[in-house]
Amino acid sequence: MTFRHLRTKLTVLYAGLFALVLLVITGVVYSAIVGNATKVVRGELAASGTVFDRIWALRTAQLENGAGLLSRDFGFRAAVATHDGATIQSALENLRVRLGLDTAFMIGVDGSIIAAGDAGQVHNLTPAALAGLQPDDASSGVVIMNGAPYQAVAVPVLAPAPVGWVVFAARLDQAQMKSLEQLSAIPLDASILYRTSPGAWRDGALGDHARDQTRTSRFVETALKSGVASPVAMDDAAGKSIGLVKPLDAVDQSAPAVLVLRYPLARALAPYRLLLGALVLIGFAGLGLLIVGSWALARGVTRPISALEEAARRLQEGETVSVVAETHDEIARLADRFNSMAAEIGQRQRRITHMAMHDADTDLPNRQSLEREIAALAQQAGEDHVFVAAIGVDRFNHVRGAIGHALFGELIKALGRRVGQFSNEVRTARLSTSTLGAAFEAADLGAATQLIERLCSAMEQPLRLGCNTVDVSLSAGLASLAEHAEIVASAIDRATIGLDQARESRRRSAVFDSERYGDPASNLSLMSEMRSSIDAGHMLLHHQPKFDLRARAVVGTEALVRWTHPTRGFLVPDLFIGMAEETGHIRALTEWVLQQAIADQRAMAAIGQAQAVSVNISGRLLSDPEFADVALALVEGADGQICFEITETAVIENPELALAIIARFAGAGIQVSIDDYGTGLSSLAYLKQIRANELKIDKSFVFALNDSQRDALLVRSTIDLAHSLGLKVTAEGVETETALALLTGMGCDLAQGYLIAKPMPINQLLSFLSHEDGAAKSVG
Repeated sequence: MTFRHLRTKLTVLYAGLFALVLLVITGVVYSAIVGNATKVVRGELAASGTVFDRIWALRTAQLENGAGLLSRDFGFRAAVATHDGATIQSALENLRVRLGLDTAFMIGVDGSIIAAGDAGQVHNLTPAALAGLQPDDASSGVVIMNGAPYQAVAVPVLAPAPVGWVVFAARLDQAQMKSLEQLSAIPLDASILYRTSPGAWRDGALGDHARDQTRTSRFVETALKSGVASPVAMDDAAGKSIGLVKPLDAVDQSAPAVLVLRYPLARALAPYRLLLGALVLIGFAGLGLLIVGSWALARGVTRPISALEEAARRLQEGETVSVVAETHDEIARLADRFNSMAAEIGQRQRRITHMAMHDADTDLPNRQSLEREIAALAQQAGEDHVFVAAIGVDRFNHVRGAIGHALFGELIKALGRRVGQFSNEVRTARLSTSTLGAAFEAADLGAATQLIERLCSAMEQPLRLGCNTVDVSLSAGLASLAEHAEIVASAIDRATIGLDQARESRRRSAVFDSERYGDPASNLSLMSEMRSSIDAGHMLLHHQPKFDLRARAVVGTEALVRWTHPTRGFLVPDLFIGMAEETGHIRALTEWVLQQAIADQRAMAAIGQAQAVSVNISGRLLSDPEFADVALALVEGADGQICFEITETAVIENPELALAIIARFAGAGIQVSIDDYGTGLSSLAYLKQIRANELKIDKSFVFALNDSQRDALLVRSTIDLAHSLGLKVTAEGVETETALALLTGMGCDLAQGYLIAKPMPINQLLSFLSHEDGAAKSVG
C-alpha cells in the first residue's frame, strides 16, 4: 500500500497493529473458551457412554431373567411339546405386559414363529438374525425388525434338546433415547444408528423420517475403522459437534448398530457469547480512540517534516533555502543538518560545474565548454562566420612515450595557454588526449585557414617543460559551422575528421572534405538497426539438420542467423556478420543467437525430439572472458547438448586466452567443434591443443569428391586424423547421393547439406523432425 502522507501512514500503522493485537487476543480467548467447553463436553459424553453401558447391561439381564424363567417352566415346555399355541401365546403375552416389553414371541428350530405377543412386529426377522441364535445358551443384542432396532434376548427352550427360543425385545425408539439424554448432566443428543445393507446408517428412533445422515455415516465409518473409543469432533447435518460412537452387540452381524452421543458446539459456546460480544465492542471502541490519537500525534510530527520537504523542493530548483525549527528535538537537529547540507551543496555544485566544463588533467575547458562557446559565437556573429579547428599533436604515442604521461599533460596545458596568448578571440578546449579544439570568428574559409596556419606555427615553438625543451609538430582540421551539418552534425566532429584527412594527405591543415569522407553510415546503420530488427522479428534463426551416417537419423542441427531487412530485403550473413565483428556488435548478436537456439532446442524437446544444437562462435569472442561467463550461464538453462563451432585460426591471435576459454567451455560440458577445417593455414600444433569433440570438413572439399581423387584423399586423411585424435567428423555441403556414399565408406560420422535438408525456420524444422523416419529412408 502506498501512502501520500506520513500522518496517514502512521495512523494506519498504529491502528493496524492494535487491530492485529486485538485479533490475536480474541483468537486466544476464543480458542481457550472452545478448548475448555470441548473438554467439559468430552468428559460428559464419556460419562454418559458409561451410564448407557450399565443401563444396557441391566436391561439385558432383566430380559434374560424373564425369558429364562419362562423357558424353564414345566408347563410352558409341555405346551411347546404338545404344540398348544393358545397356552404359549398366553404365557408370552402375560410376561410381555408384566415386563413392559414391546414384543415377545417364540421361534421354532425351523425358524417359524410359533406364537407371539404383538406378532406383527416380527414378520421381517431376517434369516441372518435367526442364524445368530445360540442353540445352547442365551443370545442378546440388537435385532432389526420391520426396519426398527430392538434390544432383544433369545433363550433356548430345552426338552431336553432345543425345540425353540423364547425372544423378549424392547424397541430402541425416541422415548428410550430421551430417557438416556435425561440421565446426562448436559443436554446431549442420543441416537441409535443401524445399517441393514452397505450404504448409509439410519437413525433407529426416527426410522424413514430421519434427516440426511451422509456426514454422520462418514463419521461413524471413520470412528469404527480407527477404533476410537473416546469423544472426537464431528460434522453432520446438525453442524459441528463433539461425538462419541459406541458399537452395540448385534444378533445379526450383517446389521450392525451403534450408539451415537453428540453435543453441538454452538450449544456449548452459547453462555460465552455475551463475553465475546463485550470483548469485540471494547476492541472497536479502543481502535476508534487510537485512530483519533494517532492522527493528532502524526500531524504534529509531520508538520516540520512538510516544511523540510518544501525546502528540499526549492533547493532542487536551485534556490538558496534555510529551515527554521521551532523545537529542540530530533526534527530541529535534522533542520540544522539540512541547512548545512544546502550550503555544502551550493559549494559542491559550483565545483561540479567547473569539473563538468573543464578537463581534469589540464584544467583546460573541455568539449562541452567549447560547444557552449560555439553556440554563443553563432548567436553573436552568425553561423557563416564561425569556424572550428581540431589541432592534434603528431606522433602522439612517440612523444608521450619519450616524455611520459605526466609531462605530456603539461605539454597539452602549455599548448592551450599559447592559444590564449595568440588571440583572446580564439576559444580553446581539450577534445582528447592529444587534440585541442579551437573556435573563432573569420570572414570566410580562406581567412580561417590562414588564421589556423599562423596559430599552428606559433604553437610549434619549442616548449620548456621543467628541465627539458620539447619540440612538437602539429596538424589541424578545419570546419565551418554552417557547412556539411547534414553529413556530420557536430562541427567539432567535422574538424576532427578534417584533422585525420590532413594527416592522410601529409599536410599541415585541411578543411573537412565531405566527398573523401563519403557515407560510412549507410552500412554502419545496419549495426544500429540490428537490435530493433531482432525485436521486430526481421532477424530469425534457421536450423540445418546434421545426419548421423551410422544411426541413419538426424541427431542435431546447426543454428544459422538470417536477416530480412524491411527496406534492403534479404541480407547475406557475410555482410552483417563481418561488420558486427568489426564494430563489436558480434557479442550481442551471438548472445541472441545462443538464447534463441536454446529456446528452439526446448521446442524440439517438447515434441520428443532431443537434438544437439550447434552455434557458431566468432574468433573475436574467444578472447572475451565476459562473453564466456554469459555463454556458460545461458547454456546452464539448456534442455539438451549445446555445441560451439569455432575455426582453428581463431586461436592464433591470442592463443593462450582463447585456449583457456575453450577449455572452460569443454569443462562445462559444452561440445566444441572445429569449423571450416582445411580452408585456412591449419596448424596441427593448435589442433592438438584445442579441447574439441568434432571436426567439420569444409564444403569445398566435399563438392569435389566426385571429380578429384586428390580431394577425396585429403578428406579420407582428415577423417583418419580426426578419429586418431578422438574427434567426430562432420562433412558440410553434402548435396549428392554419391558424396554421401563416399563419405559413409570413408567412415565419416555426420553429414550436413542440401541432400539432407536446407536451413529452415523452427516451425518447418519441427515438421521435418516429426517425419524424420521418412526423411532418413529417402536419404538412405
